[in-house]
Amino acid sequence: MISVLQLGTIDYATGLHLQERLIALRKDGRIADVLLLLEHTPVITLGRNAKCANVLASPELLVQRGVEVFECDRGGDVTFHGPGQLVGYPLFDLRGIPSENASRKTLGAVEYVRRLEEVLIHTCTEFGIPAKRISGLTGVWTGEDARPSKTQSVATDIAASSVEPSSTSGSGNTSVVSNARVGTGALARPAESKTQQSNANEGKIAALGVHISRGVTSHGLALNVNTDLSFFNLIVPCGITSKPVTSMQTELKRAIPMQDVAHALSRNFGTVFHSQMLWLDNLDALLGNNLGLPMRPPENLRTLHGEDDSALA
Repeated sequence: MISVLQLGTIDYATGLHLQERLIALRKDGRIADVLLLLEHTPVITLGRNAKCANVLASPELLVQRGVEVFECDRGGDVTFHGPGQLVGYPLFDLRGIPSENASRKTLGAVEYVRRLEEVLIHTCTEFGIPAKRISGLTGVWTGEDARPSKTQSVATDIAASSVEPSSTSGSGNTSVVSNARVGTGALARPAESKTQQSNANEGKIAALGVHISRGVTSHGLALNVNTDLSFFNLIVPCGITSKPVTSMQTELKRAIPMQDVAHALSRNFGTVFHSQMLWLDNLDALLGNNLGLPMRPPENLRTLHGEDDSALA
């Protein structure tokens, strides 16, 4: 069972704090797997592999555009989060999720990222947007894929991946990644990265960047729904210069109801992770009692469709 909490629009610092508190509870087994769905106020985030040169805008321009800048412990380079972009933070214990790879029992870092990509591909497809992976890169791109978009290819990806977790627990087939950072470029196979060809029909519609500690995941994915793409001109998105960033609105030439996308994303998490999805009204429903987390929302906390609410929802 995966619990889903829809948080609305929150600043990045608030999102990080909430993740930290819930991750601690998940590691202690005091809550089950949780999927947070939200939007962020404008922010540029720098992952562990980020190059400062990929932030193109001056500090003055960032202030003018109302954009914060944060360093974080996810994998990957530089990216942007803002209104109109649906962010998903899965806080999952991978040790409880079976692997589809015959060589291991539980989900590993690379297979986890491939499943996140699969969730996004299914979601885009539901709205009539062909989406795919690009070999050697992490994330989801528009365009038809000649290969089947299945997690069956995970075994090959794991064998060839450059992901190197800092530590593992267990032994043999029962080992799980304990601490790892995965983001755009982290899963690239060098021979493939150098041969990428630019395709005008390929736009990056979703980015991924995750952190795994003691088997528990944080950070996650960002799907451009009705995002103001001009913000991406402030950075070199994920350090990739050869392919543009796009959105569902750009591809379909109309605004997409965010709530519809949130429900589709949740539904596809259930399909890909073989789990039931339980939508909760607030943190009280998740925790059952007060465990030191604020039960009242910040004033700027709103539902995804813009309505005020009296509890975290």
